[in-house]
Amino acid sequence: MISKKIKSNEEEIINLFNNTSDLVTYEFETSSNTKVLICYIEGLINKDLLDRDIIKPIINNLNSPKDIKNVLYVSNLKEIDLIEDVAGEMTYGSVGIFINGINQCYVVSLNEWEKRAVEEPQAEAVVRGPKEGFIEDILVNKAMLRRRIRNKDLVFEDYTIGKQTKTKISISYIQGLVNEEVLKEVKKRIGDIDIDGILESGYIEQLIEDSPTSLISTIGDTQKPDVVAGKLLEGRIGVFCDGSPHVLTIPKLFIEDIQASEDYYSRPFYATFLRWLRVFSLFLSIVLPGLYVALQTFHQEMIPTVLLITMAGAREGVPFPAVIEAFVMILILELIKESGIRLPRAVGSAVSIVGALVLGQAAVEAGLVSAPMVIVVAATAIAEFAVPSLTEGIIIYRFMLILLGGFMGLYAMTCGLIAIIVHIISLNSFGVPYGFPLAPSDRQGLKDSIIRFPLQELIFRPKVLEKRNMIRQRDIRKK
Repeated sequence: MISKKIKSNEEEIINLFNNTSDLVTYEFETSSNTKVLICYIEGLINKDLLDRDIIKPIINNLNSPKDIKNVLYVSNLKEIDLIEDVAGEMTYGSVGIFINGINQCYVVSLNEWEKRAVEEPQAEAVVRGPKEGFIEDILVNKAMLRRRIRNKDLVFEDYTIGKQTKTKISISYIQGLVNEEVLKEVKKRIGDIDIDGILESGYIEQLIEDSPTSLISTIGDTQKPDVVAGKLLEGRIGVFCDGSPHVLTIPKLFIEDIQASEDYYSRPFYATFLRWLRVFSLFLSIVLPGLYVALQTFHQEMIPTVLLITMAGAREGVPFPAVIEAFVMILILELIKESGIRLPRAVGSAVSIVGALVLGQAAVEAGLVSAPMVIVVAATAIAEFAVPSLTEGIIIYRFMLILLGGFMGLYAMTCGLIAIIVHIISLNSFGVPYGFPLAPSDRQGLKDSIIRFPLQELIFRPKVLEKRNMIRQRDIRKK
């Protein structure tokens, strides 16, 4: 409980924060000789507002301890009875005001801290469409979504997760469009989280997804407000996490990894072409190295004669079997990518250039690898970048198919591909089939899958997401 004596309250606050150096306690007297104690965390509040809107009015105008509401003209003034709750509010950038003679604390939010400017997310750059992306401040991110969906039915529900970090997260949905069963399940899984800390939305993703051991994530994530708005308009749910620019979208369909926000701002035929190109890139990035190894090792009769002679001449003098050659080259490719990401940008680009030269010209001239293998690895790397959201699964599946192709040929690769496809279509995302609308097949859903029909044709929402309010636009063809 809060004491009527501010000295006792000051000691209690200091003890609660373990005498931390960034805790500020400031005691002063008003013009009517009333003692007041101000408590806050250094670096989390706006000191100019504190001096102008809190301390100065209290010193000049507070005549009676109970007149605080008539002195402070702030909309977010709250009364708190427990000192532990005051400490909790202070960690979010609030100021605690203790007045001698009153066993309550008045709390005003003055939070202000350094934050990154809103800018275009590098991983989701677009030629046409909104360029702004989420940042690490959850309040800014929620406001950015609210600007796009100016609807009273847009709902945010806040949670605090993490016994130590007390991280704020928020789920968002549109009332009347959201699938209530999915919403109930999302709330249950988030409520069941019991962990010391949440440092990024990736923690939440792994703690609530259906298949944590799968190489494919069944929860979407994006840094673009327009993408989240589009998902919510289809009946999905967004999960915001304070401290992360990545917003989760639930449920997720596999086909979303082939789609891009820019597809809906472009002409339908061009958007369809780009989606087919991404499908081809996905297949190429997984299969190409293993296919090359299988053909070189077991199925030379399937290679045209002229090409086979050229490939055989290029491999002359290479000391390693094709499977070892491919495995090592792909491994070095991943090493270069990882080094380029972790190093400072200027150094990282230099490492990538040097690595490419080493992998290419120097390795071929030294006779360690063949020129066709360098071409295969380069094509594989380029294809992988076309589907960045599936990178984690692509890398592991690629290694698996290289080993299968190197030891048992195309038959093993075919079995491996079938196993991958069966695994993907067997997944669920919060009760929704992950392979929809391909497996199970749905005629209306196929209009926005690997083919993008004109917007006039996209009359219905995906029926696996929302069954009550499926119509999202009037069919102008019936006029």
